Amino acid sequence: MAEQYHVRIEKERLVFSAAHFITYDGDTCEPLHGHNYHVAAEVRGPLDENQYVIDFIALRDALQAIVDELDHRMLLPTEHPTISVSANGKEVEVRHAERRWVFPAGDCVLLSMANTTAELLARYIGHRLLEALQARLGTRPSEVMVAVDECDGQWGVCQLRDA
Repeated sequence: MAEQYHVRIEKERLVFSAAHFITYDGDTCEPLHGHNYHVAAEVRGPLDENQYVIDFIALRDALQAIVDELDHRMLLPTEHPTISVSANGKEVEVRHAERRWVFPAGDCVLLSMANTTAELLARYIGHRLLEALQARLGTRPSEVMVAVDECDGQWGVCQLRDA
């Protein structure tokens, strides 16, 4: 019988409060608003010499550091086809059609994604988590799943696997 293992981390502290807006239905842009995002992660793989998939402390600390970088920030997509984001060091200017916003640069996180949806935030966090675990442990899990809850039960999930 084949065995498969995974660990899941979902803690009360793995939360970040952030503002964003997305477009939908083509080019409709919703108003600026915020969420208290909750984050969970699963790492799948074989048991190591310690008989665990991954060190829970390493996973927790890596994920917490990523969550902390997003906390109390304005999340802005840099690859959106109709949202323009430009930074000059002090400020970030954002434009969509006739709308314009200006934010202090230190309050923004510029994200290389097309829209700041829960699904794409999960993908971003997943890639960052893989990089952080590689740097900390010297090894990279072959599969990670990250889930981002933007509104008490509305989860965007991204599963990343080595090809």
